[in-house]
Amino acid sequence: MHPRFLQSKRANTITRLIVLFVIGITVAVSPGCSRGKSAPPPNEKTYVLGSHERMLETLRLIKEQTPDRHPYLGNANLRRARNQLKSLPASAPDTDRISLYFAIGNLELQLGETDKAIQHLLSAYTLATKADKGWLAKDTEFIVFRLAVAYLRWGETENCVHCQTGESCLLPIRESGIHVKQSGSRKAIEYLEILLARAPDDLAARWLLNIAYMTIGEYPSRVPKKFLIPPSVFESKNKFPRFANVSTGMGLDTFSLCGGCIVDDFDNDGYLDIVVSTWNTSGQLRYFRNNGDGTFTERSEEAGFVGLFGGLNLVQADYDNDGDLDILVLRGAWLKSYGEQPNSLLRNDGHGRFRDVTFLAGLGEHHFPTQTAAWADYDNDGDLDLYVGNEGAPSQLFENRGNGKFLDVAMLAGVTNRRNAKGVVWGDYNGDRFPDLYVSNLGQPNRLFRNNKDGTFTDVAKDVGVENPTRSFPCWFWDFNNDGMLDLFVSAFSASVSIFAADFLGLPHKGEVDHLYQGDGRGGFREVAGPQHIGRVTVAMGCNFGDLDNDGFPDFYLGTGYPGYEALMPNRMFHNQGGKGFSDVSSAGGFAHLQKGHAVAFADLDNDGDQDIFTELGGAYPGDAFTNALFESPGFNNHWITVKLVGKVSNRSAIGTRIHVRFNDSGTNRSVYQWVNSGGSFGAKPLRREIGLGKATTIETLEVFWPKTGRTQRFHDLPVDQFIEITEGDDDYRQLPLKAVEFLRKKR
Repeated sequence: MHPRFLQSKRANTITRLIVLFVIGITVAVSPGCSRGKSAPPPNEKTYVLGSHERMLETLRLIKEQTPDRHPYLGNANLRRARNQLKSLPASAPDTDRISLYFAIGNLELQLGETDKAIQHLLSAYTLATKADKGWLAKDTEFIVFRLAVAYLRWGETENCVHCQTGESCLLPIRESGIHVKQSGSRKAIEYLEILLARAPDDLAARWLLNIAYMTIGEYPSRVPKKFLIPPSVFESKNKFPRFANVSTGMGLDTFSLCGGCIVDDFDNDGYLDIVVSTWNTSGQLRYFRNNGDGTFTERSEEAGFVGLFGGLNLVQADYDNDGDLDILVLRGAWLKSYGEQPNSLLRNDGHGRFRDVTFLAGLGEHHFPTQTAAWADYDNDGDLDLYVGNEGAPSQLFENRGNGKFLDVAMLAGVTNRRNAKGVVWGDYNGDRFPDLYVSNLGQPNRLFRNNKDGTFTDVAKDVGVENPTRSFPCWFWDFNNDGMLDLFVSAFSASVSIFAADFLGLPHKGEVDHLYQGDGRGGFREVAGPQHIGRVTVAMGCNFGDLDNDGFPDFYLGTGYPGYEALMPNRMFHNQGGKGFSDVSSAGGFAHLQKGHAVAFADLDNDGDQDIFTELGGAYPGDAFTNALFESPGFNNHWITVKLVGKVSNRSAIGTRIHVRFNDSGTNRSVYQWVNSGGSFGAKPLRREIGLGKATTIETLEVFWPKTGRTQRFHDLPVDQFIEITEGDDDYRQLPLKAVEFLRKKR
């Protein structure tokens, strides 16, 4: 059934009747039912199975339509261009032939047919150099640039993709990251130097030229001096311990396109598992169980994920308050009408096994393109509600009815947005106990919906000055300086490698920069990205924040890029300098991966108290797939505590709850504040709180504030370096018997 058909209310009604009719037939002919008697009504299990199977069938049909309709994964345009070239008469002007060669080459490159792409781009270039003045010089330069990019991608495919090491594609490229097969990069250098001879101010070509020389081990010595980017530009200004990418030895280096990730405990054994998705419509949702001994085992089939394809982002929550974490899969972003695909709500049975209950729960009435959503108890009734930020369509606020079903109340609440939502986050920025909603919109002003505490919201973004940047993407609420008041980070998405390079080199540009709004706790903000040294062009897509060194101050990691193959720009890690500014430690820490970065999660995957970083890598086109990365913390010898909260009157996941820890760190009295959520808006970290304590040896006071009731639990004189569980209303906490393990890596 076509996704457009499923969108209308009437069509959904018909579809539900068809599903129920099929279920009725199944029940009628099953053992124990006689044909002459009415079949018993389907029980809950029957409805759940029906919802799951309906989703599988819908996703199967979307997969079948992909070649003809998907603007990134489909080949319809390529087939059309090839037919046009084949039917082009011999008398056709060279400009027509050049245009078709160029178009075919680009489309082949996107689909991963790199050899064919290079041949067609070469044909376009050869003809263009012989053509008369009807073919403009600027057009020829563009062909040369695309040809260089194709050769550079060829080199990446031969070396980084198929012969990956932990150092592959880390900027600056050196040692084991240097290409063994160098013909691709050398040809790229040849064409980039041709282009720069004609257009010496082309920053994109200059940027890629330096990277190409790195891949063959001849940077900086062989780079022409007038185009050299000094090595100091690529190095971190501050020293920082290096995190090793260990995914290749852990079986976690899944090869896929862009997608989402969740790191959390889905089987309630105390060890963090990993779920990853890909937006590929034939790409399987995958589940990796943490075995608690330093290894992971893929259990996608056992988890019930077979046939659950696609998903650009993921976010977790215990939506039904049954004690285990469920999963929301988001689909359709960037695809306009073809993106009218259903999201998936996957209910967990407590053992890491899931069933799709989207249609049963009332989340499948309308399908809109989306990649962003966030859970919160916006009405403080004790169960989690869901906001889904849609693109070019009304966003949705699903009120949890408490019986496993949701009702879209966005229009009544005044939060339909009707803009191109790319990031949504909840946070109680004004301290009134009711969560407020921030929506990051690409190409239009952002919104801050203040919760009116009566089921409605008011957009106050303009009033408090948080509408920018106008081309924004991921965002989050946090407390970057530990003053107890929520701040707001909003990234800018200026999609141009030239603008990125200009900012990286400290040159003037017209691109927007990331914004950091410092909150005053009473509803006011002031923009401080400049003074905090993060007013940069990062072209962020994925993101999250955590505490790299357990000093108690949150750091953050941005997955960067845009769909174009030329978008080779490092993912960026920013280290918090005690709330007084951030330092870019991307290079020093080994985080400056050049492949396109998407979902990010900070998490203590080996239970040793230090946070590791998992990131989902890969682009939008079939030829731009890559393997995911897991950066293992080297350890910092600081203390920590990990806190799992269990709501009773409040929502079971404790989302929105605030933790305040007081301690003495080497003679200085300090506080750390954390709120329970999955972090940034693209990538989901664990809901348990992993809190760095610096050199403190005792926690003087740990407070848990529950917004629903307004009550605070207090615990005194807690030992450090332990895992604890706090249940709402209990007088004492429970120590969890979890032990650190060492990652056991397979030899490859």
